[in-house]
Amino acid sequence: MAQSTYGRPADQMSDLKDKASEQFGSMTDKAEDMANRVAEQGRQAGERMQEVAGNFKGALDKSVREQPMATLAVAVMVGFVLGALWKA
Repeated sequence: MAQSTYGRPADQMSDLKDKASEQFGSMTDKAEDMANRVAEQGRQAGERMQEVAGNFKGALDKSVREQPMATLAVAVMVGFVLGALWKA
């Protein structure tokens, strides 16, 4: 009489190993996708920061040319506030 091999502990362990390998593969794929999305968002944020910095520099240059005393007064006020916050 032939004996059933499905109920053997070795077969059950092999099935569990295969299922665990599939789950691990699925989890690593999801983690890789998430990391790629985060990296892309970081790259886009960096590009926007560079654009904002360029716009700020242009505005500051224009302000210094057109209203140097007002720009100096604002710089002094910002320095004063930062200094006060630094000591607090």
